[in-house]
Amino acid sequence: MEGSGSSSGRLPAPEDRTSLERALGLTAPKEDASTSGGWASRGNWLVTHPTFAKMMSLDVADSSSVYAAFLVYLDLLEVRNWHEVSFFGLAEFQLVGLHGREKEAEDVQVVMPTPVHVSFSHERLRQIMKRACVLEDNPDSPLSLTLAFVESDSTIVYYKLTDGFVMPNPPEDTEEVDDKQWRRKKRKKARRH
Repeated sequence: MEGSGSSSGRLPAPEDRTSLERALGLTAPKEDASTSGGWASRGNWLVTHPTFAKMMSLDVADSSSVYAAFLVYLDLLEVRNWHEVSFFGLAEFQLVGLHGREKEAEDVQVVMPTPVHVSFSHERLRQIMKRACVLEDNPDSPLSLTLAFVESDSTIVYYKLTDGFVMPNPPEDTEEVDDKQWRRKKRKKARRH
């Protein structure tokens, strides 16, 4: 499948990698190459990473969307310690999505990484949610999707969206909550006097 956009979505040939790295902001300036221990001359590990290459070979999104998906993929696996994280392509939306489990015993969650500059309408979000949530383990659960917005400095902000209202889980120990509220009220009274 072929997605539209400014790039073909394929992994570039080695001679074109520096232009991709420059476009993604991944190369160090040439004047810093001598002080950075040759980082720029060694190339960037990201564009040669096997998972990044596989995401690019899906050919469903432009390089900035694939880059965002790869950063979120690494964040979920390495920082947040999610389990069974995999990726999939949604050509009609030009996105690379992720499936994974926050904890081993939990249901699969859908995460849709996107560069921060991409805008979404309510209707587009609903369509993405319906299409991406088809593969979830539990068909009885409400549609749920986590948007992962990736800023140019690699900051990732997660927003969980659901189709309709979802009741929050009750607190684990109501006595503990009541005790905290009582202590808070007691401190406020002590400050007033």
